[in-house]
Amino acid sequence: LLSHRIAHTVLTLMESEGEVCDDRTHEQVRRDPAVRSTVTALWPKVEPMAQILGLLTDPERLARAADGILTAEEQAAVLLPGKPRGPKSARWSVEDLALVDEAASLIDRPAGLGHIVVDEAQDLSPMQCRAIGRRCESGSLTVLGDIAQGTSPSAIRTWSTLLEHLGKPTGHLSVLDRGYRVPAQIIDFAARLLPTIAKGLGAPVAVRRAPGSLRLTPADDLAAQVAAACRTALEGEGSVGLIAADADLPALLKKLAAQGLDVPVLGDDTGLDAARLVAVPAGLAKGLEFDAVVVAEPAAIAEAEERGLNRLYVVLTRAVSTLHVVHSRPLPTPLAQEPVSG
Repeated sequence: LLSHRIAHTVLTLMESEGEVCDDRTHEQVRRDPAVRSTVTALWPKVEPMAQILGLLTDPERLARAADGILTAEEQAAVLLPGKPRGPKSARWSVEDLALVDEAASLIDRPAGLGHIVVDEAQDLSPMQCRAIGRRCESGSLTVLGDIAQGTSPSAIRTWSTLLEHLGKPTGHLSVLDRGYRVPAQIIDFAARLLPTIAKGLGAPVAVRRAPGSLRLTPADDLAAQVAAACRTALEGEGSVGLIAADADLPALLKKLAAQGLDVPVLGDDTGLDAARLVAVPAGLAKGLEFDAVVVAEPAAIAEAEERGLNRLYVVLTRAVSTLHVVHSRPLPTPLAQEPVSG
């Protein structure tokens, strides 16, 4: 500690003048107000979250730090909303927390780990990769993911880029190209999106085929056809998921209720085990699986966000038995390029 070093220097000077010093003298000097104020001035305590809060709430300070790096529009976009009084009242995003971790690493080196396992790595931002990488600079990593399922705005597009951000550019890449969960008919249909969303990525090869596992239904009355598809799915066994664009789901569910089909929405009050049939906003579909899936209006899912086709790929691969796609609008171009068989 700086206070100990200053106290030691002072005691050395005192002893050179013939004064007798011991441990108690050292502690008295270290706690002397003059020494403490000197330490505060020379080595002020820095709190990472407070530093980032100051940066993201002060346009002038941010402009100085981002000069030549971010445009004025980009600087305005990263400022925290509102006028938070402190770190606890600020509306932090996941991306902001990566900045806080970066600041913390500059103040105090994080503890190193021997091995780290990362799942869903395709959605990591460069800053999040840095946060992971600096914790295993001398260790190793197992990184799992699917580039085609990258839906965050900062999702990587190649594994080589992600490995560079992790600080492991020479990492070994193993391609897992066998699909055991989803029938071939569904995988082949969803894989039509791959040339658009993940160029160079080969389509998975399914180990099983299931005739009738994929149905496409054009609809003049979307809600009526969706209701019919849900009722048909409920005639079979297992769980059923109804997936639609986040913004469109509430209105669709009202129309289904008017037709006598009440569908609970997956959320805080409704779990996957609450009912055989649950409605899922497309934005929450990643990581879930159902025996049967009904997808309403794929075009709306594709248009809802920057990486909407990636999101649609996620949605189309949630079924382990049957997938029924109901659409009143034309299918997104990649999906409509060739006829469906099976």
